[in-house]
Order: sequence, then C-alpha cells, then structure tokens
Amino acid sequence: MPIYEYRCNRCNKEFSQLLLNPKAITGIKCRFCGGTDLTRLLSTFCVHQTEESRVADFDTSAPRTNEFYKDSRNVGLWTKKRMKQMGVDLGPKLDDIVEKGRTGKILDEYGK
Repeated sequence: MPIYEYRCNRCNKEFSQLLLNPKAITGIKCRFCGGTDLTRLLSTFCVHQTEESRVADFDTSAPRTNEFYKDSRNVGLWTKKRMKQMGVDLGPKLDDIVEKGRTGKILDEYGK
C-alpha cells in the first residue's frame, strides 16, 4: 500500500497519506489546514545489511564522538574490523568475546 508524505505550503506542516487508489492523488488536502498547495516529499527508507557487509563498510579511521561509544554495537564493529585488518581470525570465538563485551558480561568472566 503506497503511503505518500506531503508538506503543506500554506501551514508548512508535514503529513502522510495512505492512497489505495492512484486516482485519489489529485484530491489530497492538508489534514491540518485543508490547503491544497502541497509538496510531495521523499520518504525515508531503511536498508538492511548483513553483519559481514557492515564490518566491510565500517571505517575504523573515522573520528569518533562520545555518541559513537554510547551504542555498544559500534564498539563490536570496530573490534571486528580491526581484527580483520590485522589478519586475526578468531572465528566464532571473536563473536562471543564481542557479545560479552557489549553486554558487560565480560566483567563477570574476567573480574571487575
């Protein structure tokens, strides 16, 4: 089912419209002010990647802010990419170590 997004040029608000019939595109009105002067927007989309492609695309030399370290998945990606760059292949053992590090369980195993 196509969902289109619009911005009203009269009140400058954005809204989504579900269109089951393609002919209905011509009769769309702003749900906030009723205006008909609308601009159709490009909708956002999501791309799913495999873990392998995420590691391959990850740039370990890019500068990092504190926001980077708040997402524990980033630290795991960085680790996997660096290990691959250094030619170290720990196989499933590396995934286990990274997962324990991400969740904090590594501290239980190796002491606090």
